Amino acid sequence: MTANSYVAFYDSYAPRDNPRQTRSCCAIPKGESTLLYKHRSQSEGFTHSNLNKHKVMAVAQRRLQVMNPSFLSLAVVLSLLLGISSAKVFFEERFEDGWESRWVKSDWKKDENTAGEWNYTSGKWNGDPNDKGIQTSEDYRFYAISAEFPEFSNKDKTLVFQFSVKHEQKLDCGGGYMKLLSGEIDQKKFGGDTPYSIMFGPDICGYSTKKVHAILTYNETNHLIKKEVPCETDQLSHVYTFILRPDATYSILIDNVEKQTGSLYSDWNILPPKTIKDPEAKKPEDWDDKEYIPDPEDKKPEGYDDIPKEIPDPDAKKPEDWDDEEDGEWTAPTIPNPEYKGPWKPKKIKNPNYKGKWKAPMIDNPDFKDDPDLYVFPNLKYVGIELWQVKSGTLFDNVLVADDPEYAKKLVEETWGKQKDAEKAAFDEAEKKREEEESKNDPADSDAEDGDDDSDDAEGDDADDDTKSESKEDTADDHAHDEL
Repeated sequence: MTANSYVAFYDSYAPRDNPRQTRSCCAIPKGESTLLYKHRSQSEGFTHSNLNKHKVMAVAQRRLQVMNPSFLSLAVVLSLLLGISSAKVFFEERFEDGWESRWVKSDWKKDENTAGEWNYTSGKWNGDPNDKGIQTSEDYRFYAISAEFPEFSNKDKTLVFQFSVKHEQKLDCGGGYMKLLSGEIDQKKFGGDTPYSIMFGPDICGYSTKKVHAILTYNETNHLIKKEVPCETDQLSHVYTFILRPDATYSILIDNVEKQTGSLYSDWNILPPKTIKDPEAKKPEDWDDKEYIPDPEDKKPEGYDDIPKEIPDPDAKKPEDWDDEEDGEWTAPTIPNPEYKGPWKPKKIKNPNYKGKWKAPMIDNPDFKDDPDLYVFPNLKYVGIELWQVKSGTLFDNVLVADDPEYAKKLVEETWGKQKDAEKAAFDEAEKKREEEESKNDPADSDAEDGDDDSDDAEGDDADDDTKSESKEDTADDHAHDEL
């Protein structure tokens, strides 16, 4: 067996008594890489985010006992160890059996009877009916749920926050974002007023708001990203990924495709700008900022001022019944003179003395104080969903908090990537059936005419109901978006 016959495999879970322990690494035959040794996660007390993702294999343990190290070159072993030793999954949730033991439903808004219930489902259309998530189930409701993981800091490491979301309800106003929270919180009281560290994900409301939120908290102040990142608006699953790096750069991906990238310094107003325009600078008096000037060599043509603005219409003819004695002397109507060009102006030429638009020079901002830990969130401990929805039906799944963008990418490929085509086909079939049902229920034209009178009688009542509904929706929408 050659070195190429082996693949690297590592454990993405840390023991409860040492949550910061790095992943263990081993080499296993490629043909046996699908056998999972799930028992170890229970017997050794590994963090139970998802048993089927605990990638330690019994066959690997047996093989490693007898494997001759000469089969693997030293370079291969070193590259595997160096590439894997720092990778870590802090939290991963695919909402399989036992998910309710890891998530705490908040009592927020229960006393006002506006707290919504979560359904555990794969949705109306999906790529795998056994792959379930949690879905909002009641209209005009607030939702809050959270899960705890071992506290960590992203200092000196990349932070990856990722999840999938599907708006089955053809959402016209509501959030689909998630939050990372730090420190200690009472999960039963988790709600809109609970401080958070990062809020990320899609938000839709009417025609004006269809974007991806990326809100970072710094010194107890929430800072919104300045760039506009459009979100997906269809009724299918999409994966949103936020990557924050130690060099203070970030990336936002949708379905493994980068949609935005940049720097915390430029794309958020977290810190004052490093440089500012010199407030004391003045434009020099001799600064010529006119790009074009009148041509001094251009001369006005002789007789230019004598050209009339209007002339008699040459095609006009005196009416046959025109009587000069009774109607007066006939004169042709006037029309704009095509030869008239307006007041004469010399043509423009490039200004040989043009220096460009004057700008004040940039100077160091005296109010700027750099923070090398601008990207750091030192006490991340919870992931939560807190939102308001006018129409329910948003489904969350495949939540990940990690430090390895490649692991996140592969997770997308293994889940959404393998199911998206089947989900789209299921959605198309559901839409086809819905349209057929609507077509059957549509009344014939004659029936519609017969019902006009009844419709008119009910119009007043319907208008009242619509007004009440719109008022309720508008008030709720305003309240929800004020909380952002």
